[in-house]
Amino acid sequence: MSRFWAADALLPGGPARDVTFEVADGRFVAVTPGTAAADATVLPGVALPGFANAHSHAFHRALRGRTHDRGGTFWTWRERMYTVADRLDPESYLALARAAYAEMALAGVTGVGEFHYLHHDRGGRAYADPNAMGHALTQAAADAGVRLTLLDTCYLTGGFGKPLDDVQVRFSDGSAEAWATRVAGGSAGGVAVHSVRAVPRADLRTVVEAAAGRPLHVHLSEQPAENAACIEHYGLTPTALLEAEGVLGRSTTAVHATHLTDADVTALGASGTGACLCPTTERDLADGIGPARALHDAGVPLSLGSDQHAVVDLIEEARALEMHERLATGERGRFTPMQVLEALTRHAAIGRPDAGALAAGAVADLVAVRTDTVRTAGSDPAQILFSATAADVDTVITGGEIVVSGGQHRLGDIGRLLADAIIPLWKDA
Repeated sequence: MSRFWAADALLPGGPARDVTFEVADGRFVAVTPGTAAADATVLPGVALPGFANAHSHAFHRALRGRTHDRGGTFWTWRERMYTVADRLDPESYLALARAAYAEMALAGVTGVGEFHYLHHDRGGRAYADPNAMGHALTQAAADAGVRLTLLDTCYLTGGFGKPLDDVQVRFSDGSAEAWATRVAGGSAGGVAVHSVRAVPRADLRTVVEAAAGRPLHVHLSEQPAENAACIEHYGLTPTALLEAEGVLGRSTTAVHATHLTDADVTALGASGTGACLCPTTERDLADGIGPARALHDAGVPLSLGSDQHAVVDLIEEARALEMHERLATGERGRFTPMQVLEALTRHAAIGRPDAGALAAGAVADLVAVRTDTVRTAGSDPAQILFSATAADVDTVITGGEIVVSGGQHRLGDIGRLLADAIIPLWKDA
């Protein structure tokens, strides 16, 4: 049994002092406030549950700092993304994803939902192992000490009624049935509909059936153009289309959910569908500010993701949940600190409801955030998410295993790993 002690901790009931955490077989067996450190390992600062990054595209990490030269739009950004996608294979993907997941661990992430659609070789040819790219991601996460939920993504068309282009064929299995067959032979923890523009209406139920109660994620209403095209093609908003085809539900998470009608918000809430907001991506791509508080008030569980990894700082994603609401409404206090923490640690969105709380019986994920840095000195530990950044994460424990200590990852120099994986992808680009 391992024992850890923190002077401050954010427990399910709120802030607590002098807390001892006892861990065995990867779970908390006791969490006891008002105790002495005794023989426990002392953690600096304030202890929080491990963070959940509910939406990741690992290969997008290679785009950071490479898409701003001509301004552009989401669609011009996508062309740069295709450049990277076209250059990856299982070996290079393993190196890139390992470094990207290690960067997440340094930021306090203990569980990640990987929205995985880069399935095949150039020209859409299947690898000898048709799930080779997914296996690379699984190995990368294990090496980085981050728990992975691989969300194998169905991607069939290049837009409403449009064929796939030369890069998109790498994303597609050709039919929903072929996709479902490949998924059944792999080790995905869940599935995804890339978007209503990439999966025709007639194929949506095949994805629902393949999910079989596991997490099902879908990019939803990220762009006004997507909404307009869906209404023109089907006469329905994307949300209404998903509702009509039985995609919404308690196992489903709508990613982005930025441009919604009031009826869309009501439908998501009534069905128990979750929403994963990705604030740093949404502002990087000029997508807009989603209706976070309206979704919350409608009963939609909120989670957070770093998506394209323009920033890997889940504390910043969490803080932006409140800050974007302030910008949109002109009001402060739209979310309490504990509500922000709840979204930050909602591992249920990626199929692990037993994680995300500092409580006996929960998976032993813990993040220690320093309270003595130039950013956090003097902060109330209960409000640490409004002052800290990823740079203040000192210790990360995933399933009882120490992955980050003293701000250093067990794999060593993660900056070097990132550079070694990314720079070759842009050679002669």
